[in-house]
Amino acid sequence: MPNKLKFGVIGVGNMGTAHAKHLFEGKIDNAVLTALCDVDTEVINRLKNDFYGISVYDNHLQMLEKADCDAVIIATPHYSHPIIACDAFKAGKHVLTEKPIGVLQSDIEKMIISAKTSEKAFGIMFNQRTNPLFMKAKELVESGEIGVKKRLIWIITNWYRTQSYYESSSWRASWRGEGGGVLMNQAPHQLDLMQWIFGVPNSVYANLSVAKYHNIEVEDDAELLFGYDDGSSAVFITSTGETPGTNRLEISGDKGKIVLEEGKLKHWKLHENERDFCFSKSEGFYNAPYDYSEFSADEEKDGHITVLNNFCNHILFGEPLIVSGFDGVYQTQMTASAYLSNFTFTRQPIPCEIEVFDALIKKLSEKSKKRKISKKFNEDCSDRWKVRW
Repeated sequence: MPNKLKFGVIGVGNMGTAHAKHLFEGKIDNAVLTALCDVDTEVINRLKNDFYGISVYDNHLQMLEKADCDAVIIATPHYSHPIIACDAFKAGKHVLTEKPIGVLQSDIEKMIISAKTSEKAFGIMFNQRTNPLFMKAKELVESGEIGVKKRLIWIITNWYRTQSYYESSSWRASWRGEGGGVLMNQAPHQLDLMQWIFGVPNSVYANLSVAKYHNIEVEDDAELLFGYDDGSSAVFITSTGETPGTNRLEISGDKGKIVLEEGKLKHWKLHENERDFCFSKSEGFYNAPYDYSEFSADEEKDGHITVLNNFCNHILFGEPLIVSGFDGVYQTQMTASAYLSNFTFTRQPIPCEIEVFDALIKKLSEKSKKRKISKKFNEDCSDRWKVRW
């Protein structure tokens, strides 16, 4: 039996604290917490009290050099993900990063090169891929059960946030801090799942609303129309300004459709291929017959723990990764193209031109104002990390 993997967590806010607790409390098989790092003095004092006996650092380079750790979890603000990852790979560490994989596409490219050169394990915390309903949807699409793909429609508007949420941290809801709004913070999971289940699109036309519902400088409402090489399409609608919100995924093909909503996967399976049916029937208003079934799963397991355990088993035993860090590129490319589309009023290819996108984000960041913190966010946020229907 190999020794347990030693983990350091860089960035110990809401998400980083959750990962640190899982490791500290022994919830991850074959792994232990050995180091923590954060730049906030108040956070550092809390860590020394809450994680007694664990080494605490205020500089990630110092931690990478001095701490006894084999792997790091990166849970810092978005821009720094690829920068810290490159430093970690250079230091010979395995890397598991929070979403998104980064903001500037040039930084992400450097991280990909660094990861490949290091030959260390590279993962990203897309924990919702472990949900049985999404796994079932992927199986039905890839097996050809719904036939040739026609369309995907995802309405994911149950990301409701109050103004207090945005005022809880200086980096939230700013171009300088997050690099975007709902597409960059709340919706990356669904954008990843969309391409994982339905395939990577080749273009997007985006309509984003900046500060539609909140006093912020980034988008809190988004409508995206994606195109695919095979002629299929996808509509993606997301918002942090609607309550009660909706989480409804519909995928249609020429052999039927599936709908994921309210914790169930509903499947309509046509008796006959719709294209054959369309051109063989003399009736004009006759709907194709189908069989109907439903799929539901047991209570959702903690996806973060599942991904962390899998990451450890990958390093120690060669278990295939649930989600490779390299897969995180697709979601950021889709997001980058959406931003470029919105600000240029044009349909954009996926991926878009790196230099053009990075120039846009840097320009927006230069105008960004530092947010004044009016309230520390001390609520228990663990439930919001689950799939919510």
